[in-house]
Amino acid sequence: MSHLKLTGIRKSFGKVDVIEDVNLDISSKEFVVFVGPSGCGKSTLLRMIAGLEEISAGELFIDGSLMNNVDASKRGIAMVFQSYALYPHMTVKENMGFALKYAGAKKDEIIDRVAEVAKVLELDQLLDRKPKDLSGGQRQRVAIGRAIVRHPDVFLFDEPLSNLDAELRVQMRIEIARLHKELQTTIIYVTHDQVEAMTLADKIVVLKDGKIEQVGAPLSLYDDPVNQFVAGFIGSPKMNFLPARVEDGLLYLEHYEGQFINLPKLSESLKNGTKVVVGIRPEHFSNSGGSSLSLKVEIVEHLGGETYAYASNGNAELITIAMGANRNISSGEEIEARFDTENALLFDNFGARIR
Repeated sequence: MSHLKLTGIRKSFGKVDVIEDVNLDISSKEFVVFVGPSGCGKSTLLRMIAGLEEISAGELFIDGSLMNNVDASKRGIAMVFQSYALYPHMTVKENMGFALKYAGAKKDEIIDRVAEVAKVLELDQLLDRKPKDLSGGQRQRVAIGRAIVRHPDVFLFDEPLSNLDAELRVQMRIEIARLHKELQTTIIYVTHDQVEAMTLADKIVVLKDGKIEQVGAPLSLYDDPVNQFVAGFIGSPKMNFLPARVEDGLLYLEHYEGQFINLPKLSESLKNGTKVVVGIRPEHFSNSGGSSLSLKVEIVEHLGGETYAYASNGNAELITIAMGANRNISSGEEIEARFDTENALLFDNFGARIR
C-alpha cells in the first residue's frame, strides 16, 4: 500500500501554467477523487502522478521515494483510462494477462492471477470472448481487471465511466467501491461528475484553473465549503445563490423588492452597503422555516422519490426547491418558499466564505 505526497507541483506548457503549486497528501488505502470542471487540470495532475507527463516544478513522493525522474513502468502504478483501450484481436483473458506476459511472468502465474481477478469482477464466464462480444460495462471491467492483475501499489482512474449510460454508471460506481473495499489499495480517481465524487471518495480534491480550492471528506465539503465555487460545484441540484446588500445588519435581497434575511451571527459586523451572496441548498427549504420568498413556480420535476420546483419572482434567476412530501405542486402556482436561516451560507462579493 502506498502513501503519496505532492509538494509544490506545477505544470506548464510553454508560458501557460495548467497546474499551479499543488500540495497534497494521499494516505495509504485512501480513495481520493479529483473533481472539477472540464479544463481544470485534474487529468493532467493524474498523468503527472502516473509518469505520463513531466513535472515542470515541485516533487512527487511515493512511500518516501522521489518519483520525478522515475519511469512510469517502475512507479508501481496501474492506470485505467476513459477509453477501454482493449486489444480487439485478443480474448478477455489475453487482454487481462498481456501486461504480465510482457513482464515475463510464468504462464501458470498468469493463468492463476487472471482467474482470480476475473472471479472478483464476475468475468470468469467471459474469458474466451473478444471485446466486440462484450457490453460497455463488461469492457470497462476487463480494463480494470487488466490493471488489477499487476498487483499495483496505486490505482489511477481517469474518468472511467464517461462512456457508459446512466444505469451502467451507477452499477460500475458500486463495483469500483466494492473493489476498493476488497483490495484495500490506494486509488486516485478523476471525474467531472460530483455525484461520482460524493459517492466514491474518502477524500475529495476540488480543482479549479489548475489550483486546489478545497480538500476534505465529501460531507465536509458539502456542509462547510470554503468558497462559492465549491458550494456550487458540490451538491446536486446545486446551491441557490441570492445576491444581497447589507443594511443595518439585515441582508436585503436584490431583485426581491425589499425582502430581507436576518443572519445576525454573520451580517451584523458587516458595513452598510456591503454586497454579499446568500447560499441556500434546495433541501433547506421547508414549511417551518423562519424566512421566506414569494415566488411563482415555473417548472416542476417529478423524479419519483423527489420533486423539485424551479421558481422565480420574474426578476431573478430560477430558484431550485426540494418539495419533500409536497408532490402536488404545479407550474404557475404562487408559493411562499420558507427556509431556516441557520442553514444559509454567506459569501463576499469575490466568492470567499464569510463565517
